Amino acid sequence: MTLRFPMQDDEYEALDGLALAALMKDGQVSASELMECAIRLATARAPGLNALTYPRYEEALARAKDWAPRGAFGGIPFLLKDSGLASRRLPSSIGSRLFEDTRYAQDATLVARFEAGGFIAFARTTVPELCMAPTTEALRNGGPARNPWDRGRSAGGSSGGAAAAVAAGIVPIAHGSDGGGSIRIPAACCGLFGLKPSRGVVPMGPLRGEGWGGLAVDGVLSRTVRDTAAAIDAVAGIERGAPYAAPALARSLRSAVGDAPRRLRIGVWRAAFAGIDIAPECVEAVDATADLCRALGHEVIDGAPPADFDYAGFVEAHTDVLGVNIVLSVDARLQMLGRSLRPTDLEPSIMDGYAQGRSISAARYAAAIHRFHSIARFMDDCLGDFDILMTPALVQLPAPLGELEMRDDFRSFRRRMARYSCHLAIVNASGQPAASLPTHWTAQMLPVGTQIIGRFGCDDVVVQLAAQIEATGRWHPRQRKCIGPGDHR
Repeated sequence: MTLRFPMQDDEYEALDGLALAALMKDGQVSASELMECAIRLATARAPGLNALTYPRYEEALARAKDWAPRGAFGGIPFLLKDSGLASRRLPSSIGSRLFEDTRYAQDATLVARFEAGGFIAFARTTVPELCMAPTTEALRNGGPARNPWDRGRSAGGSSGGAAAAVAAGIVPIAHGSDGGGSIRIPAACCGLFGLKPSRGVVPMGPLRGEGWGGLAVDGVLSRTVRDTAAAIDAVAGIERGAPYAAPALARSLRSAVGDAPRRLRIGVWRAAFAGIDIAPECVEAVDATADLCRALGHEVIDGAPPADFDYAGFVEAHTDVLGVNIVLSVDARLQMLGRSLRPTDLEPSIMDGYAQGRSISAARYAAAIHRFHSIARFMDDCLGDFDILMTPALVQLPAPLGELEMRDDFRSFRRRMARYSCHLAIVNASGQPAASLPTHWTAQMLPVGTQIIGRFGCDDVVVQLAAQIEATGRWHPRQRKCIGPGDHR
């Protein structure tokens, strides 16, 4: 590939992370040039999308200038989610006025592994307050994170800023986290590949062992399957003292992308739990993806969620665990600040969640955790002898801004969210790998995601099927061309 010198922004944004890393390895471009491109694009595009917070542009340029290439990605620009993932370089607010400018004395294990993998973080990406919404519309951020495909719609949440930045070409890949769909929702909204790894694949220490009773995991959002595969390979691995560990993969995720796929048995759900309505576009996305899998030689079998599953009970348990975690986080912050809670500290839904969380008994919390554990067995039964379960990612198109704001009581808000993303949080409870694929676009150029769910610890099977679908060219043209020279391996 012949590049102009210095590298131009259109060249930068046309390539995925591994393609940029290959150019660095060949000496055609430097980490400094890549960072200059990313910062120019961030300056031009991020404000209109409200995607970034805590930018550290000058510091990042200085780091890139002195950067020694390392890892699979060499030294490409990167963004950390404003989720409270500990970084000595980047403060965090977790989307909350109460947590503004939280500082950290040490890096999280994941941050250190990102750097070892060749990622240079230059800002945080915006989130809803305490990462507890399927849209990114925090008051602390001064406005919503907007969808690059339709500025009147949500970029999703809670990794909404990350998805907006990747979809807008600011970076090819960004950090995300997922405690109820927070990688897969914004991936579906913004036309990206979003993988939630199996619980225990990506480290969460050393400052914590789990998030939200084992629901939350970290990962990335990207435009190509191979970027996500290589990124997870770079950061995965058992961490000393971790309470969870996923089974060791038979192969790296990167190698799974290039392996010839075997014939899979794929179960398809076109219906939702509790009779929740699904928009026709979301069903069309599943139909198209299922048909494509048949054409690829896989066995595709239609099914439906078990009618007797108590989805409402699961939603209440999820809400209980989040409420208790609000109390844990808020009380720790207030203790550090040496003051009591003020009426303006939290948004209405989170303030109510704090009040509700304080009233939840230890027995009720334990019952919620037991329910999560039962979901793991339930989902294993649903898979049966399938390798993959396919569902809509969301039950409607990306939500219009304002539709899912955190303005009512916490339980009512969580129930509205649970309808919007009813196929997602159960996979957080079960710990399985799952991904949203950008396999369908409406006539108005809005992305519609399809979710594929694998068996616990079989992240490689999910990635391999995703890569096979990507290679057919059914993803949006921008996603198809961004790999650059060579193939999808």
